[in-house]
Amino acid sequence: MNTEFTLFDRQLTLIRYPAKHQHKSLQAWDSADELLIEHLLTEQSVPVGQPWIIMNDDFGSLGTFFAEQQPVWVSDSTIARLSLSENLQANACNAISAIDCLTALPAAPALVLIKIPRTLALLEHQLIQLRSVVMPDTRIIAAAKIKSVTRGVLDLFEKYLGPTNTSLAKKKSRLIFCSPDPVRLSREMASPYPTVWQCKLPTGNSVSVSNHANVFSRQSLDIGARLLLEHMSVANHDHVVDLGCGNGVLGLNALTLAPQSSVTFVDESYMAIESARDNVAANFPHQLAQCQFVASNCLEALLNRSDRPTVTKVFCNPPFHQQNTITDHIAWQMFHDAYELLNKGGHLIVVANRHLDYYPKLKRLFGGVTTLANDRKFVIYSAAKR
Repeated sequence: MNTEFTLFDRQLTLIRYPAKHQHKSLQAWDSADELLIEHLLTEQSVPVGQPWIIMNDDFGSLGTFFAEQQPVWVSDSTIARLSLSENLQANACNAISAIDCLTALPAAPALVLIKIPRTLALLEHQLIQLRSVVMPDTRIIAAAKIKSVTRGVLDLFEKYLGPTNTSLAKKKSRLIFCSPDPVRLSREMASPYPTVWQCKLPTGNSVSVSNHANVFSRQSLDIGARLLLEHMSVANHDHVVDLGCGNGVLGLNALTLAPQSSVTFVDESYMAIESARDNVAANFPHQLAQCQFVASNCLEALLNRSDRPTVTKVFCNPPFHQQNTITDHIAWQMFHDAYELLNKGGHLIVVANRHLDYYPKLKRLFGGVTTLANDRKFVIYSAAKR
């Protein structure tokens, strides 16, 4: 992995957290980061002594480069925040204020820098947040790869904030400039988030599912989860982990199957964790005390605890991308962490696209692997810790 970032006579060492699991071809910054930095240092003055905001800095490269200006750094990602912390420390930078996307933003920022996120709903949520804090003279600059600067993205800036235009393309990236319009900011606009929908579980129970903006499959069950729900088996003595929980529907199903079971919801998205917490509170308030909600890189936070829980089952619908990069390293870390966390005799139950071919990896790690179910597109594996 390339870790040496050099620009304008500054050299930083930047990693994607956790560095030990990253593919050697990946790096912690992209050309959109470079274009944004170049623009600020050559075309604009960097505000000093005034509040400013950085949003969706994937691995902390912008936060580290501009740490001296003490920006408020905003992200929905635990991995991004851990990357920022590692990179600040590695480059002897002072800590900066890091908040999640559900926390109130600082008032009257002089500058807002935005990396366009993969999920447009998250961008919409953030632009709605900005409406209440930006001023007419706030400079708003966003950056993304060319393919991500779509008409839909530009329309969101126009709708919620004001007139918007773009830079010329450079290094396959482009900048977006938005000028807050007082008239537009004065209009009342309600946020559509979180979205709420009804889900009928295989047990016959119907649950209300609330999803914050950045949660996967925000408006309906994804087909992999639907298959896994039909083949879940949970007993009252089980301590279940819903790994990569999203809105927590697998954990909700565990609570209906075994009302006395314990469930730990784990996700690297703070919005996912809050969605899962909201959904247990709304549907099973009397079982809330049996549940834990943990923002973590895979199962790292649980493995590092002195009171590591006794876990008998881990249910997982692993992602196969990180930001805009297709990768299986997250799934592989999930499998390793589950093996380490599970009690002897415990099971990791995984649903995955058939083409990902996780069976050999699970077989190599666990030894005993069976196929619980499959259809044309998905397969469910059960791996037992011997």
